[in-house]
Amino acid sequence: MKIERTLNNNVAIATNQNGVNVLVMGPGIAFNKKVGDQVEIAKVEKTLFLNDKETMNKFTDLVIDVPMSEVDISERIINFAKIKIGKKLNEIIYVNLTDHIHMAIKRAKEGVFLSNPLKWDIARFYPDEFAVGQKAVQVINDSQEVGLADDEAAFIAVHFVNAENEDSSQQNLAYGITKIVKECEDIVKDYFHTEFDEQSLNYYRFITHLKFFAQRILQGKHYDDEEDDDLLETLEHRYAKPYQCSQKIKEYISEKYNFTITSSELLYLTVHISRLVKNL
Repeated sequence: MKIERTLNNNVAIATNQNGVNVLVMGPGIAFNKKVGDQVEIAKVEKTLFLNDKETMNKFTDLVIDVPMSEVDISERIINFAKIKIGKKLNEIIYVNLTDHIHMAIKRAKEGVFLSNPLKWDIARFYPDEFAVGQKAVQVINDSQEVGLADDEAAFIAVHFVNAENEDSSQQNLAYGITKIVKECEDIVKDYFHTEFDEQSLNYYRFITHLKFFAQRILQGKHYDDEEDDDLLETLEHRYAKPYQCSQKIKEYISEKYNFTITSSELLYLTVHISRLVKNL
């Protein structure tokens, strides 16, 4: 591989045997190197290639100022997340997570710790992503000797929730989704004066539906399927209380988010609520 550009003593852009530019990283790998020099393979600790050119450029700019140890932490956490979450992640996670970890460590060493008011809701609604966040906090605390807590785990979890959306223009929805899900859940709890078994299958189905419902609200989209007013009318009589509860959600969403819930949306909400409260 030949050096195309040195970023700092430990990072360079090099051209591999296929003519593709990749990031090569390792202690002293670019020290006293010029464009065209051969990369000392023995010094290469890791290489990185991102398919999206814009993302690759952003990451390249980022690693100029971020210590290798923090880049390594980020990569370790991303690899762990790929196994734990089991979903394809948008490549922008390399940029967002590395930058976030860099700033979190910097704040922690200055004695600044941010609180996350939605941390327990994020933990409930996104348990796998939150587990990744907790793993990240453990790795950061052990390697950097700082004292990050579950608030930071929730912040990191959100980056992974967002990265699960392949459309980068629709990322950064996680906080909004979490807020709407909690608001709708609270309406149902208040209406039926109860708490729910969060380990039950029906609760899982309900929360999963609310996540996609909340995403549609934030994106201003509705179901593509045709509305079935006859079926909704049947459900209105058969499941009167779940239907009335769905109407309360409809009124709340309309007032707060200026989003009109269609008959199809109302139908699905009613079905999920009826399953959730069937034993009450």
